[in-house]
Amino acid sequence: MKHKGKRLKDSVTKIDLMRKYSARDAIEVLKQVPLTKFDQTMELSLSLNVDPKKADQQVRGTVSLPHGTGKKTVILVFAKGDKEKEAKEAGAEYIGAEDLAEKIAAGWVDFTDVVATPDMMRLVGKLGKVLGPRGLMPTPKAGTVTNDVGTAIRDIKAGKIEFKVDKNGNLNTYFGKISFSLDHLVTNFTSLLEAISKVRPVSVKGSFIKSIAMSSTMGPGLEVEYHVVQAG
Repeated sequence: MKHKGKRLKDSVTKIDLMRKYSARDAIEVLKQVPLTKFDQTMELSLSLNVDPKKADQQVRGTVSLPHGTGKKTVILVFAKGDKEKEAKEAGAEYIGAEDLAEKIAAGWVDFTDVVATPDMMRLVGKLGKVLGPRGLMPTPKAGTVTNDVGTAIRDIKAGKIEFKVDKNGNLNTYFGKISFSLDHLVTNFTSLLEAISKVRPVSVKGSFIKSIAMSSTMGPGLEVEYHVVQAG
């Protein structure tokens, strides 16, 4: 740990943490930080000008990153009958109903995403205390409660992610792996930011995004420039 700390400290001394970077420059800087033994995730933290306590200022949506997430997906699907077969053909790792619910209720969470057909939600709803805190509860808005389970599974595996503002007005998400090419990361970043901007609440006055910070898993946080969009 001391070695990692020294490496990060040495890299930070060469970075201007008071500067606002363009997305491309920030990514280039983070790519220059000494690599770790694992492929780090490229992360974003946005401070939004919203009050999440107000129903009309909830910020939530999905986006399909053009070049994927780089993360391994393990998809669990609650479905029966023909939909169970459809899920299997689409590449879901776990498919079932009551059997899976029992395992999850006992604490098993070895999966990254959950998809469910609408008729399964009465069963899935009982697992809220386990799935909710981990961000794994399927929802119609995210496209993970659907009868078209095949499309939902393929979308997730292709790079579809969900984003949501927290109770403090911050939105934390990711847009790829540090091993991606510079151009691919810039494209993913741009697509993500555009998707977030599109779900701006109409009741927000002035600027929607107050600040953006970018980092890699083990790298420093860099402030990123963005275009301020005023309410019309």
